[in-house]
Amino acid sequence: MEKTAAFDIVTVGHFVMDLINSPRITRPKASLGGPPTFVSLAASKLGARVGVISKVGGDFQRKLAWLRENNVDVSHVNVVEDALTTSFILTYTDGGRRLQMKNKAPQIGLEDVPTSLRAKAIHVAPVAGELSTEIIPKLKERTHVLSIDPQGFLREFDHAGRVRLRGLGDTSFLQHCDVFKSSLQEVKALAGHSKLAASVDKIREWGAKTILVTMGKRGTLACFADEFYHIPACEPKVVKDPTGAGDAFMGGFLAEYTRGREPIWCCCVGSAASSFVVEGVGSRRFGGKTEVYERATEIYEKGVKPLSQDAFA
Repeated sequence: MEKTAAFDIVTVGHFVMDLINSPRITRPKASLGGPPTFVSLAASKLGARVGVISKVGGDFQRKLAWLRENNVDVSHVNVVEDALTTSFILTYTDGGRRLQMKNKAPQIGLEDVPTSLRAKAIHVAPVAGELSTEIIPKLKERTHVLSIDPQGFLREFDHAGRVRLRGLGDTSFLQHCDVFKSSLQEVKALAGHSKLAASVDKIREWGAKTILVTMGKRGTLACFADEFYHIPACEPKVVKDPTGAGDAFMGGFLAEYTRGREPIWCCCVGSAASSFVVEGVGSRRFGGKTEVYERATEIYEKGVKPLSQDAFA
């Protein structure tokens, strides 16, 4: 790129106000969430320079001040005073999670991306279709590493805001993708396969280079350099709320990846970063650099070996 990168990581997508209901939470209340929150804060704790491109409502002003205090650059967050910030109701049970959208902030367009923007990594992470895949080639021009979490492209909402996953007709945007991250269910929905290894192969055919599939307690399946690896999940001291764990993983991963560290170590740091988030509710708990590295080292030193595709068939 012609200019020096002003940021290590810029996340593109909506901030979210989450109302989290869970047997572990006695008094549910709205909590700041969404990929821009969890990716940015996890990476910032590791010393990365982070920024966000997003749109929020006039109800978000106090949160912007808090984010600035926590070293997140929000100068490219567009506040639409007469709109409401995207919000979800999340209900956790032993059987999984139900997601319902309550409000949606305005769309993010190319006009919201400054021409001067330069970042070592740009992480595209919509939550509710708030940006078009057509913006992706332009974002690629502004970064060394384009990272994509397609969850918001795959979600379809009914009249009551209830969500279900769908496939995509056009996957050509993945030819611009350097790092692809998604959940197990979303990867299968995108690829249209019931088997994980076949799904990953399909996404690689479409152009994604490094693929990360987060699987909760089962850890992460990583595919790079034509090899499959299983990165174990770090053991948290307590599990209070899994919201944002996958996004925190990406914050930790990209913080190290933009420093040129090897991908396996980056995954171990991502696993460690996510383990701290689940110890709190919403965005209240993030590990510091030293403690995240300590947990990551425990995984890394055990050795992570290549796996056959049959292990994740």
